[in-house]
Parts: sequence; C-alpha cells; structure tokens
Amino acid sequence: MTDAAELRRRTRELLTAHPPAGTDRLDFLRARFDAGLAWVHYPEGLGGLGAPRSLQAVVDAELAAEGAPDNDPRRIGIGLGMAAPTILQYGTDEQKRRLLRPLWTGEEVWCQLFSEPGAGSDLAALGTRAVRDGEDWVVNGQKVWTSSAHLARWAILIARTDPDVPKHRGITYFVCDMTDPGVEVRPLRQITGEAEFNEVFLTDVRIPDSRRLGDVGDGWRVAQTTLNNERVAIGGTPIPREGGMIGKIAATWRERPELRTHDLHQRLLGLWVEAEVARLTGVRLRQQLVAGQPGPEGAGMKLNFARLNQEISGLEVELLGEEGLLYDDWTMRRPELVDFTGRDAGYRYLRSKGNSIEGGTSEVLLNIVAERVLGLPAEPRTDKDVAWKDLAR
Repeated sequence: MTDAAELRRRTRELLTAHPPAGTDRLDFLRARFDAGLAWVHYPEGLGGLGAPRSLQAVVDAELAAEGAPDNDPRRIGIGLGMAAPTILQYGTDEQKRRLLRPLWTGEEVWCQLFSEPGAGSDLAALGTRAVRDGEDWVVNGQKVWTSSAHLARWAILIARTDPDVPKHRGITYFVCDMTDPGVEVRPLRQITGEAEFNEVFLTDVRIPDSRRLGDVGDGWRVAQTTLNNERVAIGGTPIPREGGMIGKIAATWRERPELRTHDLHQRLLGLWVEAEVARLTGVRLRQQLVAGQPGPEGAGMKLNFARLNQEISGLEVELLGEEGLLYDDWTMRRPELVDFTGRDAGYRYLRSKGNSIEGGTSEVLLNIVAERVLGLPAEPRTDKDVAWKDLAR
C-alpha cells in the first residue's frame, strides 16, 4: 500500500528529475502523469498508483510548495470531473491508454453532448439517433447547452440506438471526435453577453464502434456515472473558508462600512453560515468518495450550490446599490472558462442564474434527493414502460 511518505518520496524524485523552473509546463505535466502522481487513486499506468484518494492532497501540497504548474483544472473540468471517471469505469484498456493522459494534461479538451432541445430535464427522452452501419455508428441529431464545445477535441455523447424499447433502455454511450465531418458547433449567447455554451448539430457523423463506452443499449447506466460525478464536480469542489462568492461579498462588507445596514448584516451572516456548512459538507462528501463512486448525495450538494450562489450574488448587488447595476463588458466572447470571482458583481448575479439549470435542473435534483436519498415514494410516471417511438412529443 502506497502511503504518504512514499508519495512524498516519489514527488521529490519527480521534482528532481523535472525542476519546474527549468521544465516546459506540458513536459512536466506529462512526467507527473507517467509517475502516477496525476490522480493517485487511479491504477498504475493511468496516471495513478492505486493509492487512497485522500492522499492526493499530499502530492498537491508538495508540488505547490515548489511552484510546480497544475493542469488548469477549471479549463478542463468536464474532462476531469465527468469524462475521466466514466472512461475509467467503462472504457476498454485501449480507450483508457489513448484518452486519459492528454485529458489530464489538458492537451485535449472535452465537452458533454447530453442535453437536447426536447430532452433537458427529461434527459432519457433524447432523440439523437445512432444507427449501426458495419463497424461504425451514423449519428444524427442536435445537442444544446454544451459548455466548451468550441474548444473541445472530444465529447461524451449519448444517443438513441433502439427506439422500440422504453426510453431508458434504448440509449448507448459514445466518445465523439469533435473534429469529425458533420459536427457543427454554434455559439449560444447568454444573458452575460458571452457564449460559453453552444449548440451542436450532428449530421451523418460516423463514430467507430471502438469508441463506444459500455454495452449497446446500456448508455443510461453509463450516463449515471457521468451525472453523479458531474454533480460532485460542480457542487463539491474543494474551497477554503470564505472561498467562492461568499468571500467576495464578505470582503466588500469589511472594506465598505458605508454600505452596511442592520438588515443586510443579518442576511449576510445567515448566508456566511450556510456557505460554511456547505463547504464542510463537501469535505465529508469527498471523504466518502474514498470508499467508492459518488452516489445521489452529490445532487444535494449541487442543489445547494445553485441556491447559495444565486442568493449571495443577489445580496451582493443589493449591498452595492447603484454600483451593483453596473456591468463591466457586454462584448460577445467565447471564453475558455467561467470565472465567478474574477469579474464584477453584475456578472456574478447574471451568470449564477445558470447554476440552477446546468448539471441538472434544481427541480430534477429535488426529485433525486427525495427519492434516492430520503427514500420518499417516487412520482407517478406513465411513460416508463412505453416504447420511445410511441411517446408523445
């Protein structure tokens, strides 16, 4: 069993062989992956050492102390938080060897082709079709709200391969090359003025069967792995005390005493406590991950993340008064990442509106928490045993 002392030794060996000050950033990241220090809980040869997940902090602290570069996780969050654990669980050995290293180093960006114009909250109703043609699948359809599609080389994709069975059973999970013919990415301009989201049109896109993850028709089960990890990645990201949005409004409160009122003070105190409770709950959730894959508890974290962000950003705008109505830049951009704390209060207020939609709507997550965490009776569903082709649309 690899322990903390062994990981420190391996990390020092990496730093000696590849001094951060004199090593190209990408070369260092590749060497770190090959040394098994990328994600230590992954298997040997795939960026890890089969060590406990909790020991990753040991490696990260040693590297940070020496000024080693990281892999810019905010830019490649979909790959790290969603694609990688799904590939690890369902991918073939060849798929793991080909895809995981450039995913972790950030050489290849990933996006997620799940939601559709007619299948957002009810994702299992998706209509993008994949039809078998020899050793390939021919895919046609439209996806929407696709973050980073304009930057991505690869996409995780679910498509309907059998319309004659109920909607959850006729789905298959693929890896799609975003550079292939027939893949068209169009920007979706948001309320912030930017277009970090996109819509993606798939026209006769040929995907080799070798890029399928899991069995044919078993895509819904594979997708649950992705979605559970997505909710943890969004709602359970480790942050320090007063990290994130609560830190921005707390700093303004301390620096601008002229803005204070008793009512605002009481509301800020309440949100500060809630943010701290959420942070500590995230610590506990990540500790639970050491014992296995994330479960439905991540839905509660993501649900609370969205609510808190919207309430905190709303209070911040109110605290700033007329200043809170200002907005820094409406220029149409296609950014590489979402920067909540690096922009002004107006951006945080507008962008946080998307938190209750992306990664699963808050309404759907409430159902997940109710049914799968609290064990409450499921809502009546009349379409569970109806073939997808016979559903009203």
